[in-house]
Amino acid sequence: MSIIIRPAETKDVKVILDIINHEILHSTVVYDYQEHTYAQQLSWFEKKLQDNMPVIVAESEEKVVGFGTFGIFRPWDAYQFSVEHSIYTHHNSRGMGIGKLIMTELIRLATEKGYHTMIAGVDASNKGSYEFHKKFGFQEIGTFKEVGYKFDKWLDLIFMQLFLKKE
Repeated sequence: MSIIIRPAETKDVKVILDIINHEILHSTVVYDYQEHTYAQQLSWFEKKLQDNMPVIVAESEEKVVGFGTFGIFRPWDAYQFSVEHSIYTHHNSRGMGIGKLIMTELIRLATEKGYHTMIAGVDASNKGSYEFHKKFGFQEIGTFKEVGYKFDKWLDLIFMQLFLKKE
């Protein structure tokens, strides 16, 4: 199976919406309760483009099977060189190396754009995501205890960080 990574287009927003809504309903990957609407997701996509932030998709056999993006870590000027990323794969397409391809491209894009560091917020119960990030060189920086509440339990959030290498 061949997987290509390419910039997302407006036509991909529906599949991005399906992927994110599945995570909202079935996981603690997204600390949200309500499914997003198409209008919300389209607005999110347009804002990313307006802010010159990448949204990329992984495509296999002409179907979007995952996506990734990053944005400025916090909305104050001094954070302008730090980005926080998100990667999601379709629940039926896990374990195929899609996340690795998306992460590799996000790191390349962030480095190319001159960012200094990339940050990940990982739910503490998501050991797979934690180990995934460690393989890319992310280091655990700290844990925020019980900052989220979903599925009738408190959730801890681990922050991980990768310094981007300048070539």
